[in-house]
Amino acid sequence: MKNLTLNKEHIVVIGGGFAGLNFIQHMSATERYHITLVDKNNYNYFTPLVYQVATGFLEPSSISYPFRKLFQGRNVSFHMAAVTRVETDANLVHLSDGTCLHYDFLVFAAGTQANFFGNESVRRNALVLKGVDDALVMRNSLIRIFEKASVEADPLEKQKLLTIVIAGGGPTGVEIAGMLAELKKHILHKEYPEISVDQIRLYIIDGAPSLLAPMSERTHDEAKQILASLGIKVLLNTMVTRYENDEVTLSNGEAIITKTLIWAAGVTATTFHGIKKSSLEKGNRMITDAYHRVKEYHNVFAIGDISIQMHETDYPHGHPQLAPPAVQQGKSLAKNFVRLAKGKAPVSFKYFDRGEMAIIGREHALVDLFKHKIHFGGILGLLSWLFIHVISLVNYNNIIKTLYTWAVAYITHDQPLRMIFRTSLPKPTDPHAESVDVDEAA
Repeated sequence: MKNLTLNKEHIVVIGGGFAGLNFIQHMSATERYHITLVDKNNYNYFTPLVYQVATGFLEPSSISYPFRKLFQGRNVSFHMAAVTRVETDANLVHLSDGTCLHYDFLVFAAGTQANFFGNESVRRNALVLKGVDDALVMRNSLIRIFEKASVEADPLEKQKLLTIVIAGGGPTGVEIAGMLAELKKHILHKEYPEISVDQIRLYIIDGAPSLLAPMSERTHDEAKQILASLGIKVLLNTMVTRYENDEVTLSNGEAIITKTLIWAAGVTATTFHGIKKSSLEKGNRMITDAYHRVKEYHNVFAIGDISIQMHETDYPHGHPQLAPPAVQQGKSLAKNFVRLAKGKAPVSFKYFDRGEMAIIGREHALVDLFKHKIHFGGILGLLSWLFIHVISLVNYNNIIKTLYTWAVAYITHDQPLRMIFRTSLPKPTDPHAESVDVDEAA
């Protein structure tokens, strides 16, 4: 059924991350379709740099851009809401604001959320980092911890405040650890003379036998050595089993006393009421064929982290949940819709693995290219990491802001972004109360 207002087939896209945005950008000039993007945020953000917002090295506006600005003059509508349920038999999407959208084709590109593996104590008490809102909460929380530590007289309480545990040795965990080490080395002793840097303890914990598990053995070893040189204690083959009452309990029986656990240990795909469980694989990822069509549906598609394809012999367990596959899948699905509009058959997706990279602090970048055939670090790795991330930002406004901020940070070893802004105020009856809402307005 066609959209009667526009006399075009209506494609509803759920999620405006790497996969959804690349799909839309390669589709918006096609006259046959009208696209509506549904997202709970009114902006796109660059996921690989969220940790730099969380640690106070980038502003939120450096990695974010409003959807409506991006789509000006294009054949795209935007609707800010969350999906409450889907009626696939009636081709309807029900949204959190009470509206209902009819679609001819539905594309899921909603990404993932933190996976706590059923650990409720961690879910209740740990900090997570999946979006800009999380980054602002984490940034405010970290700054508040240093402020409290600077005036804390009790040695035990002070040590709790100055001990930070990161669970997860993937790119997010490793990069957060590196930025916190930068804070410890170059900034905290200047801004908080009441705190001795020797009191600051940083841990990174992972259940796997190596850090950055998808990358090469050489990268595993180098990452561990770099983190150790930055004063970060690395615990491998170890899991967090509990976090309550300022105590992180580990699978080896040890415990770490801390006020801060940052959870970066895994993700699970976002699920939607109305999608059959038989269409989901491990991690709640939607099973799709080589053309991104969801199992058991003819007009429902999924791309990016929320999907899993197992048709390629090199990736029998699906593609990695990273930005490059999401970008390529978005472009692939768009090309197939364009081919459909021209009466041509769709083309199966084939992932081109250009490689993986991670940066640790301001000086160390590790790069594996073409299925680990090429490895390098040092200044070449750092420049490669900078180039790839800069060209991947969504527009020139973000590129200029980010380059300027990085240049200042590199030259001065600093960034003046450590302010706590609240979007809610303490109750008037309690002038000393601390706001519960620690988000900063983006």
